[in-house]
Amino acid sequence: MSRAQIKPRPIRVLVAKVGLDGHDRGAKFIASALRDAGMEVIYTGLRQTPEMVVNSALQEDVDAIGVSILSGAHMTVFPKIMKLIKEKEMNDVLVTGGGIIPDKDMNILNEIGVGKLFPPGAHTNDIVSYIKDWVKQNRPF
Repeated sequence: MSRAQIKPRPIRVLVAKVGLDGHDRGAKFIASALRDAGMEVIYTGLRQTPEMVVNSALQEDVDAIGVSILSGAHMTVFPKIMKLIKEKEMNDVLVTGGGIIPDKDMNILNEIGVGKLFPPGAHTNDIVSYIKDWVKQNRPF
């Protein structure tokens, strides 16, 4: 079978809720939208630690990690995830997410390697397109 005949695997995304934030309606909504767009989605459930998220992402061989955070702990959670990603040499995994994150903090997180972050009310088409485009550019298979 030639390479052209091999169907590429779907994009795999881990959707996570980190910390004590118990509001997962948005994360479940995004997970459904990503599934509807043809992606494989692994939803970790509530109250995950950064270590649990990164270990799950490694085990599941994901292309992207999407973190939903509404608790205000984004400046602790995202840097910890990025540190663990680097330690495990998972440099080809997108870390993105959304929630209530001030623009100033989004810029700081982008500078440390976190991808685009989406505020509440972001269009799911924009999120889907962003992940697809990032994977196409950074993880060609």
